[in-house]
Amino acid sequence: MKSIRHLLLIVIASATFFALFATQVNAKQNDSNVLLAKIYQPGTDVQQYLVSEKFDGVRAVWDGSTFHTRTNHVIAAPAWFTKNLPRTPLDGELWLGHGKFEALSGAVRKDVPIDEEWRGISYMVFELPNATGTFNERAKRIVDIVKQASIPQLKAVKQYRINDEATLNKRLKQIVAQGGEGLMLHRADAAYITGRSDALLKVKLLLDAEATVIAYTPGRGKNTGKLGALVVETPEGVHFKLGTGFTDAQRTDPPKIGSTVTYTYRDISRTGKPKFASFLRVRNEQ
Repeated sequence: MKSIRHLLLIVIASATFFALFATQVNAKQNDSNVLLAKIYQPGTDVQQYLVSEKFDGVRAVWDGSTFHTRTNHVIAAPAWFTKNLPRTPLDGELWLGHGKFEALSGAVRKDVPIDEEWRGISYMVFELPNATGTFNERAKRIVDIVKQASIPQLKAVKQYRINDEATLNKRLKQIVAQGGEGLMLHRADAAYITGRSDALLKVKLLLDAEATVIAYTPGRGKNTGKLGALVVETPEGVHFKLGTGFTDAQRTDPPKIGSTVTYTYRDISRTGKPKFASFLRVRNEQ
């Protein structure tokens, strides 16, 4: 009896594992059905790209009749919102405005949409799934499609050229000052593709903060015998490893335990740790 019960537990556990595994695989496969951005790197030739604002919304693919998330979950939008949308497949962001992501997310994730919560939402279109031509050509078609539809909730994301990195950084600061999240760069000559690609880059301001050095980890490979990473603690008590941004000299003679270092980062994770953290300097250095 015990052996049968034990066997049943194993079967149930195995079924649960494979169901979870299949869900993760399907999510990754569905995720590759849209174009995903890489991180912008300084020195990129910005003249090859069209620039637009990065909206802090919910990614939504319109298939001509229904909205889906990038992982293919249906977004239940009110009938009046979708009634006059084009039958043409579109890709974009459902957006409520700067600093309103939580309210937006709450609205679009309901199984039964609430009309009043959708009143201020716009569909900001930036791509035409599976369309031919370069992105520059597709961007012009998006403008035409939106004009022809002539409904207030449908908007074409403004795409424009920038001549140099200095102008890009200036524009980035302007967008952030207005409450925006950042910028997107899409190669003007790119054909329609899916998956993560440097045809699409996201640009956000680097933030900086300070932390105290509490330990070291040893280096590997070319850094064998030198510093691998600093283990640091933020004023909030969060511990993380700081492993990039060091010169060879700093890896040979790293900041002392107990010293305060400044680091740059792009964002904060759900666990409170900085994303893409990089060493900048010891605080008392100029």
